[in-house]
Amino acid sequence: MARRSDSGSLLQDLVALAVPFCCQAELLVPRTGPGRRPDIPDWLLAVLIMVAVLKRKKTKSAQYCFLCAHRDDLALWIGDDRFPSRSTYFDRYRRGHRLFKEAIRLQGQQLITEEVVDPEVVAVDKSLLDGLGPPWHKSQRDRGEVPAGVDVETTWGYSDYHGWVQGYSYEVVVTASAGSVVCPLLVSADTASASEASTFADKIPALPPQTKYVDADSGYDVDDYAQKIEEDERGKPTGRRFLCPENPRNGTGQRPGPAAERRRKRRAFLKSRRGRKIYRRRGQTVEPFHERLSRAFELERAWHRGLDNNRTQVLAAVFAYQVLLRYNHRLGRPVAQVKDIVDRL
Repeated sequence: MARRSDSGSLLQDLVALAVPFCCQAELLVPRTGPGRRPDIPDWLLAVLIMVAVLKRKKTKSAQYCFLCAHRDDLALWIGDDRFPSRSTYFDRYRRGHRLFKEAIRLQGQQLITEEVVDPEVVAVDKSLLDGLGPPWHKSQRDRGEVPAGVDVETTWGYSDYHGWVQGYSYEVVVTASAGSVVCPLLVSADTASASEASTFADKIPALPPQTKYVDADSGYDVDDYAQKIEEDERGKPTGRRFLCPENPRNGTGQRPGPAAERRRKRRAFLKSRRGRKIYRRRGQTVEPFHERLSRAFELERAWHRGLDNNRTQVLAAVFAYQVLLRYNHRLGRPVAQVKDIVDRL
C-alpha cells in the first residue's frame, strides 16, 4: 500500500480533531421544518467545507473538485463514505455557518477545559473584508443602478484601520489574558454595515463563566451591553467588568440615574492603573488576531459572493484556526503558530 504523504497525514489528524465538534454542534442546532432529513448530515458537510477552506480553495467549484479528487481518503478519515452531489454541496454550503457558529463555541470551551487558553480577560472586535466585484456607490444604489459584476449583498462599512470598505464583516471574541494563547471563542459574520451596537448582544450570554473582564473599543459603548455583562437578570453584580471607552455619539449615559452611576464607575476603573493595564490587552490580542487569521487563510477579501456563502467561509476558517491550535498543543509545538501548518497542507 502506498505510503501517505505528510500533508495527507496532517490533514487526517486535523479531520479527526474536527469531527466530534461538528457532530455535537449538529445535535445542538438540529434542522427544523417540514420534510425528511437529508441523506448527507450537516456535520459531514461541515467537515468537508473545513477541509476545503484549510486547502484555501477560494471558489465552491474549486472546493468541490478538490474534495471529489480525494473522496476515498476523506471517507476513510471521516469514517463515513456518503458524499454530496455538486448541487447539494453548493446549496448546503450557504447554511453551514449555523453549525460552525456552535462548533466554534464548543471547541472554545474544550480549549479552556484543556487549559490551552485562559478566558479571564476577553476582547471583542469587528473586522471588514472587501467584497468581490466593482464598487456600488450609494448614489448608484439610490438610482437603482447595479454595476455589472457587483455583489448585490455587500454594504459599505467604515473602520479606522480599513477606512471605507464595501463588503462583509465578522465579529470575534478572543481570549486576552496575559500569558494566554489568543484564541477565538465566539464569532459571527454579517455585512460591512452591521453595527457593533447590535451584533454583540447574543454573544454576551455565551461568554465563558471564567471571564471577569471584557475589553471593547468605543463602538461597543452601549449601556445595555454593560448592564448584561456586569449584572445578572435580578440586577445583582456578576463580578465582571466591561472596559470600553465612552463614545458620546451613541447618546448613552446622558441622563442621571442608575445607568449614569454605573457608567461613572466604569469610567473610573478604566482610568485606574489596573484598568489601563487590562484594557491594553485588547490591542495586543484581538487586533493582531485579525492579521494572523487573514494571513493564514488569505482573507484580504471575501472569497465568495453573497452573505451566507461568506458567513460559512469565514466561520469555517475560524473553526479551522481553533483546530490548528489544538493540534499544536497536542504535539507540544508553539500553539499560536498556525500559518506554517496551513502552508504544508
